[in-house]
Amino acid sequence: MRIIIDGDACPVINNCIALARKYQLECLIIIDTSHQINSEYARVIIVDKGNDSVDYYLVNMLKDNDIVITQDYGLASMCLSYKCIVLNQNGLRYDIKNINALLMQRAISQKIRKSGKRVKGPSKRTIKDNNDFDKSLEEVILLNINK
Repeated sequence: MRIIIDGDACPVINNCIALARKYQLECLIIIDTSHQINSEYARVIIVDKGNDSVDYYLVNMLKDNDIVITQDYGLASMCLSYKCIVLNQNGLRYDIKNINALLMQRAISQKIRKSGKRVKGPSKRTIKDNNDFDKSLEEVILLNINK
């Protein structure tokens, strides 16, 4: 089991690294050349900048039971087909029961934006959001550490 982070615009990278270190799990952060992240514990993989280049690289390295952290519904959907555990930055676990509704919501929001209207964005991140994420990730690790 590894923790793999879609590092482009991920607010919980340090949280992931701390839990990976605590449980001695490999931690990988995938970013493109427009970002810069350094870590003493996690391995940072930099890919060429391009449409979904991080997503495709990440998907091609997946193994069963990897834990993927992403806020991208499309990437989450692809990761689920590889039997991975997928969480967003707030600790929501993506699964086959909720991913289709989330993808549909994304498509509707895109249509609204293309028509020139606004869609409310996410609210400002709070300490509670970080704590909820930590709790979810730790639960997933503990449930799957020996698989």
